Amino acid sequence: MMDLWDSESVDFMAKILTHSGQGEQTYLPPAIHYIPPKSGHPEAIQEVHMVLFPVLENLLNKTRISPADIDILIVNCSGFCPAPSLSSIIINKYCMREDIKSYNISGMGCSASVLAIDIAKNILETHKNSNAVILSTEILSTGWYPGKERPKMVINCMFRTGAAAILVTNKKEAKRTAKYQLLWSLRTLRAFDDKAYYSAFREEDSDGFTGVTLRRELLQVVGETLRSNISLLGLKVLPFTEIIRYVVSIIKKRFMNKATEIYVPNFKSVIQHFCLPSPGKPVIREIGKGLKLAERDMEPALMTLHRFGNQSSSSLWYELAYMEAKERVKKGDKVWQLGMGSGPKCNSQVWKCIRPIVEEAQKGAWADSIHMYPIVSLEEKS
Repeated sequence: MMDLWDSESVDFMAKILTHSGQGEQTYLPPAIHYIPPKSGHPEAIQEVHMVLFPVLENLLNKTRISPADIDILIVNCSGFCPAPSLSSIIINKYCMREDIKSYNISGMGCSASVLAIDIAKNILETHKNSNAVILSTEILSTGWYPGKERPKMVINCMFRTGAAAILVTNKKEAKRTAKYQLLWSLRTLRAFDDKAYYSAFREEDSDGFTGVTLRRELLQVVGETLRSNISLLGLKVLPFTEIIRYVVSIIKKRFMNKATEIYVPNFKSVIQHFCLPSPGKPVIREIGKGLKLAERDMEPALMTLHRFGNQSSSSLWYELAYMEAKERVKKGDKVWQLGMGSGPKCNSQVWKCIRPIVEEAQKGAWADSIHMYPIVSLEEKS
């Protein structure tokens, strides 16, 4: 190991891991377990088979549909884009129909799963009586950084293996068995802003900007993207009284008293459950603070991060599975999934639970560990 990094590098990564909020049961792909790690195309393909085949088969078993019943297939993976494509790998493995509509989403970061749902919704609006399957993952085998530049070493510490499979349909008979109805989806991004393309890793550019300055400006753009998405979603979901209080506070701050605090609408008045971005514990808590969420509201994101780590776009579905395993989601409840990714972009979707959800504790990813959560002393331990 010392041939790869010096003692300072090891100490740095150990510190990142200690304060990340991730527990000791998170998963890395087999390629990363080698010393030195293997980071080639064959290892990445092996990881694709390892994570995507089981989750799709699990979905097919749970929903009692066959591969031939899938009309639309969307696969999202940000960093690994092979040829043949990931969707082609799935279609070939399961001998899907020759007229299946398949799509690959890449380079979209942690928000890609929410984006894929929005794409599926739009396709289903013009293709009646159809099933759409979304496979969401991030392949880590090709993303290993072997050098000693600290900002880049953080990537080695923060991501973990995981995948999710989701069935979205507009078939009438699905009303009897579906868990959720999609109420709203919203996508915002700031790709038009040059600051969005600043590298957080450059030490200095030709204009004399330091790396710290660039990172600060990039974080500001991310914050603006998040605020824009939340504001627009609020106009769709919030009661009129909450919208008025928010607008009045903006007017006061802009034209009367700059010291006036912008009113944060109470989303909990209309939404009962929250799936938050989980790149790290500080981000979860900062977003939760901004939305005035209680500890219980942030619990699914914090516990998912502890048990499974940051699984990029699929983390939101592990958070939803946590709520279901705890039997917290009741018929009529609304769930807000908030995804943030490269661009930067921020995507939201709000679901309504349309049937009772019970006996989920013995199913899925949480079956062997849900009884240990929440970890009350998580803050003290990390």
